[in-house]
Amino acid sequence: MEIEQLMTKMNEFVAAKGWYEIDSKKPQTPRNIAISLALEASEVLEHFQWGETPLDKEALGSELADVTLYLLQLAYLCNIDLEESVLQKLDENYLRTWE
Repeated sequence: MEIEQLMTKMNEFVAAKGWYEIDSKKPQTPRNIAISLALEASEVLEHFQWGETPLDKEALGSELADVTLYLLQLAYLCNIDLEESVLQKLDENYLRTWE
């Protein structure tokens, strides 16, 4: 599945929950989604808190999926072509050096 297809599935889910509605108790604003993205990313860290490898790969996969969904939604809400941005960033990184 491609990024655009994943984004469509994510939007269908959010719409089905009514979270894009004006009176939603969970307003899907870029700020709120950015906060949710950061919170979910911290949950990924919990899997590595006491060791180098996660004990529960399925649970880690679930957290990574949450991060991905919030990232897709933030890109959508900010009208960012995530695929284009990723490819551009990779091109830039090829020119960088890390010491």
